[in-house]
Amino acid sequence: MSLAEQVETELMKIKKPVKVAVMGCVVNGPGEAKDADIGIACGKGKCVLFKMGEKIGVLEEKDAVKTLMREVERM
Repeated sequence: MSLAEQVETELMKIKKPVKVAVMGCVVNGPGEAKDADIGIACGKGKCVLFKMGEKIGVLEEKDAVKTLMREVERM
């Protein structure tokens, strides 16, 4: 929950329209959130970063919000 809250807080600073998903399962999360522009799915200290349901990287959980927001800015 705190990860989702961190992402929500950071997204308040973004002015462009973007659909972001924060999921709790690295196996099913990207597929379940394939309609999101970008997202993370986390579990056991690791997170999968994905765009439009396609995995683009694996992150340490501690770096997830920073990396996600950097990718959102690039979009």
